[in-house]
Amino acid sequence: MLAGLVGVAIAAVLVANFAAEYPGAAMGITALLIAAFGGVLFLRYRVIQARRRQFLAANTELAKVDLMTGPQFEHLVAERMIAEGFRRVRERGRSGDGGVDITAVAPGGTPYAVQCKRYSRTVGAPEVRNFLGALANAFAGHTGVLVTSGRLTRQAREEALNARQTLLLIERDRLADWLIGRSTLLPQRVPPLAEGGEELAG
Repeated sequence: MLAGLVGVAIAAVLVANFAAEYPGAAMGITALLIAAFGGVLFLRYRVIQARRRQFLAANTELAKVDLMTGPQFEHLVAERMIAEGFRRVRERGRSGDGGVDITAVAPGGTPYAVQCKRYSRTVGAPEVRNFLGALANAFAGHTGVLVTSGRLTRQAREEALNARQTLLLIERDRLADWLIGRSTLLPQRVPPLAEGGEELAG
């Protein structure tokens, strides 16, 4: 440990002396190092993006989703949100998650809280009420999203639609569209109205 610190100190002194004697060369080397570091970061970003696209493309079919475990489904949802432009996407773990599986921030700054249910059966009203309770308590101010590979019962859907807090529903049919990019979790912009109440042409 001590030898390592001594080595670093000696290297720092040598670099400082070199910079003092050859400031132009030192600036050039520094610029090259910064450019190389930036290039490495850019390549790493491109590799991560390519892997994400491959992962999403390989798992867009509902038949494959049906074979996933709960954690695998949560990861798929998180990856799709990142691809859609969400920032600070966090998979919150399995236990003690407070009823929320994923948190994220939309491009406009709105926080989202997501519950994922990889179900082959229907999602009932009690599960929706539990999620709404989590949103009202620990995640107030978040836009809630319930994503399921199954479908909601009529009572569950009514519970969600009548909730005071915003709750988006991604059931099986919409899930298929969302995974391939035909649907979005982000709010749709409404075209401004012209005088006389007619929508402006885009």
